[in-house]
Amino acid sequence: MPARPKYSPELKERATRMALDLRKDPAMAKGAVRRVGEQLGVHPEALRTWVRQAEIDGGVAPGRTSEDTQRIAELEREVRELRRANEILRTSAAFFAAAELDRKTK
Repeated sequence: MPARPKYSPELKERATRMALDLRKDPAMAKGAVRRVGEQLGVHPEALRTWVRQAEIDGGVAPGRTSEDTQRIAELEREVRELRRANEILRTSAAFFAAAELDRKTK
């Protein structure tokens, strides 16, 4: 399977802005994403995803904003790290407790 193309942030912003502007005009709304995608060399589904996310971030459409998604990812990463640290502490506490018990019984 071929690798997905990487689009620059500037291209994403420009394509999204152009598609949103075209969608405001009822006469141009139909097929706006496809036309802009062809014009700028962006896959229509990628552009459609960017436009949908821009609408969510702008409060026009319901859904999880980019900021919320990023914050959730950060919190999930932190939870994984804390769980890993707790497991290490539990393991070391059991190890040292066993060592202490051996020391007292000798």
